[in-house]
Amino acid sequence: MGLIHIELFATLDLVGQAPGGPDEDPAGFPFGGWQAPLLDEVAGAQVGAAYEGTDALLLGRRTYDIFAAHWPHQEGGEDDEIATLFNRVPKYVASRGRPDLSWAGSTQLGPDLAGAVREIRDRHEHVKVVGSLNLVQTLLREKLFDRLDLWVHPIVLGVGKKVFDGGAVPTNLTLLEPPVAAPRGTVYLRYGLAGGTPATGDMSAPDRGRDD
Repeated sequence: MGLIHIELFATLDLVGQAPGGPDEDPAGFPFGGWQAPLLDEVAGAQVGAAYEGTDALLLGRRTYDIFAAHWPHQEGGEDDEIATLFNRVPKYVASRGRPDLSWAGSTQLGPDLAGAVREIRDRHEHVKVVGSLNLVQTLLREKLFDRLDLWVHPIVLGVGKKVFDGGAVPTNLTLLEPPVAAPRGTVYLRYGLAGGTPATGDMSAPDRGRDD
């Protein structure tokens, strides 16, 4: 069975809407493209490394349309490595509508999204979910993910779609590797899905902090 990786760019208040450009998701959101001024070589290298080994993309309709209009034309350019990867691997699209599937290797998922994602996980080794906040809510609710890569940027927007926006259920995660901070303040966090549900405790208990 393969792994489902969620890749998300977020602000300190966990807004994940339209990081890449003002035209990504403009309806009522004035900060499209908020990520661009915060990019640096360290953060770019982290993003590139995160896609190593990817053998399928799982995308929501809006993210798919943006990618399909962009990546087929980027091979041979500055982002050739990622463009070549994205153009080569299968693309699975979660949509209730009728997306244009002319991007090579694209397939629309059926109405049983959870079942379709489980089949994709059985078919591939490393499936990447990029952006796609509506789809992410379903994956969080169903716990249909194995890793969550979160790039937290040092800004607060106060408006916009959130990473955890009604889809999350009580879930334990474990930090898989030490956080990495980029020069412009972005912090990269990689979490893995852990068993059980969050526990509670009493901070005033007399044995608080003891290991024995």
